[in-house]
Amino acid sequence: MRKSLSRAVLGVTVVGLAALGLPASASAGPAAPERSVTDIVPLPVQAKADPKGDFTLSPLTVIRAGKGANQVADYLRGLLRPATGYPLPVVPVNAGLPAISLELGHADQRVGAQGYQLAVAKSGVTLKANTADGLFEGVQSLRQLLPSAIDAKSVQFRKWTIAGGTVLDYPRFATRSAMLDVARHFFAPAQVKTYIDQLAQYKINTLHLHLADDQGWRIEIKSWPRLATEGGKTAAYGDPGGYYTQAEYQDLVAYAASRHITVVPEIDMPGHTNAAQSVYSELNCDGVAVPPRTDTEVGYSSLCIDSPTTYRFVDDVIRELAAITPGKYLGIGGDEAHSTSEADYEAFYAKVNPIVAKYGKLITGWHEIAKSDLPATAVPEYWDQGGANADLASFAARGGKLLMAPSNHAYLDMKYTEDTPLGQDWAGLVEVKDAYDWDPATLVPGVGEANVAGVEAPLWTETIRTNDDIEYMAFPRLPGIAEIGWSPQSARDWDTYRVRLAKQAPLWEAQGINFYRSPQVDWK
Repeated sequence: MRKSLSRAVLGVTVVGLAALGLPASASAGPAAPERSVTDIVPLPVQAKADPKGDFTLSPLTVIRAGKGANQVADYLRGLLRPATGYPLPVVPVNAGLPAISLELGHADQRVGAQGYQLAVAKSGVTLKANTADGLFEGVQSLRQLLPSAIDAKSVQFRKWTIAGGTVLDYPRFATRSAMLDVARHFFAPAQVKTYIDQLAQYKINTLHLHLADDQGWRIEIKSWPRLATEGGKTAAYGDPGGYYTQAEYQDLVAYAASRHITVVPEIDMPGHTNAAQSVYSELNCDGVAVPPRTDTEVGYSSLCIDSPTTYRFVDDVIRELAAITPGKYLGIGGDEAHSTSEADYEAFYAKVNPIVAKYGKLITGWHEIAKSDLPATAVPEYWDQGGANADLASFAARGGKLLMAPSNHAYLDMKYTEDTPLGQDWAGLVEVKDAYDWDPATLVPGVGEANVAGVEAPLWTETIRTNDDIEYMAFPRLPGIAEIGWSPQSARDWDTYRVRLAKQAPLWEAQGINFYRSPQVDWK
């Protein structure tokens, strides 16, 4: 059986190589690894390089998928095939051939549900995890150990060496999130998928989609159809709008899931609601539709808190969104509700919070929602700039957890310098070091390590229109925020991080990512 399988794999390999016109041996080219296991971003918990243990991919290399590992194995094959041109068949056993082996189970208990163990030796590569999520995160580390040309879209004639060594790794926080605002400017499904792929390689496991705001409504709600068809026409500065049908949204959710990323949709309320109130007059207290707005002011809109229609609207939106969202959480906004009195704000969420629970979901929203009577399972998202906050300290004292996204560190739409052509500066200028040099467990008194659910890197899109714009603002800051969420705080250090970050640049160049070459980093 072993010989038969070996011949079969070899036959597939030779046929594949012949079709591509490739030689049946590794092509000549530079052999020294560009990055070692100690260069990985985010920084692993433990990593030990072994320069004598480099593994070289060849036309005979197979990907061995243990039970339950096929989805991750297929993903890895898809990453490696375009540039190498090698068949890299996914097989249940390696039949004596050189292999990258993916194994579920039998991993060190310390890796938990999201971590992994990686061993690269001359004889082969072994990746172990307790879950498919852990295997997937391990693949993101593995790909950084290959030459940057591995991200080329066409066959590259060169030697494919994986840097030798061992890694034992697991995250500091369970949630590493990024937010994309598709309300101020709309991004088509293909554009969002591009960003999803970029997020995944730095172990981001949550995508928060900001689906509705004053400037536009981006998700089809069948019981209120004009929200999307009319409320979705507008965007910031009068630019073209757009929206996702429920089928398109579900496809996005499925694509994210294939990258082990959970989508958290947000409908902001009771403020940031002008797009809805401009098309449904009954959402206004006076029954008169407000004009559409495409400026970027905040704090002027509010749903009618005393109206039963408001809660029928909220119930319908949450019901339909919950039905097409497999993740646990729904975002219900709560920020900058300056036109809603404190009493009305609390009255609004007293009615809305139970609606989320009625449809089987948990609550997330901006940190202002902690003023309401939140269940301890809710996750407020902190966007302020640090300092005392009695509501959040009280929530933490009840056992609650917060998602940390301080605007003066984590907001990817803040300008790097005064001369940055995109972005805003209301929270300050945020250079690469500013985005990296903070600790989520020390921002708010009373909110310590045990009260942090994770970190998020929000990207508001008032000035962001294209994927090039997204990339320029996210890279190189996003990997640093991902490292804050993943790596041990005691191991993080700016001076060593900036050296590792510099070695990511060739990968971004191979991927065509439009990144900001900060003068704080000596780019490779």
